Amino acid sequence: MNFVYLLLGSNLNNRIQLLEKARNAIAEKIGRLEKHSGIYESLPWGFEAETKFLNQVVVVRTHLTSIEILEKIKDIEGELGRERIPGIYTSRTIDIDILFFNNDVVDIPDLTIPHKHIHTRKFTLLPLAEIASGFIHPVFNKSILDLLNECKDKSEVKLI
Repeated sequence: MNFVYLLLGSNLNNRIQLLEKARNAIAEKIGRLEKHSGIYESLPWGFEAETKFLNQVVVVRTHLTSIEILEKIKDIEGELGRERIPGIYTSRTIDIDILFFNNDVVDIPDLTIPHKHIHTRKFTLLPLAEIASGFIHPVFNKSILDLLNECKDKSEVKLI
C-alpha cells in the first residue's frame, strides 16, 4: 500500500466547491482519503490574479503507482475545467500536485517527487505541517515543521 501527499489549489469559480469535488474525485479514482488539512488562503505564487488561491493538503492511501496517480490527477483536473498552458503560471479551477509518494524520490520527465518547490512555499508547508509535521523530507532529511520554520517565504497564508 502506498501513501501519497497531494496539494489541491483553486482560484477560479467556487473555490471551496472545487476543492470538495477534487477530494471526492481523488477518493473515487486514486484511493482512500486518510487525512486532510484545513483550507488556507494565499495570493497566487509566480503571477498576479484578482482572486486568491485556496489550498489544502490531503493524504491518500492507494495501490496505484506514482505514474498512475499522475495520469488520474490530469484526468480529474480536466474534468474540473483545468486548462493547461505549458510553462506559464495562471489562474485555474483546480491544481493538484504530488508532494510526496511514500519516501520515494522520482525524477523523470513530467514527474518530480518530492515536489521541487515544497520547501520554498509557505502555502504548501502550512497545510502540510498541520497534518504531517513530523514527516521527513526524503531529500533534505528534515521534518516538514523544520522546513516551515526555515522557509523564507513571508507571504500571508491564513486558515479560513
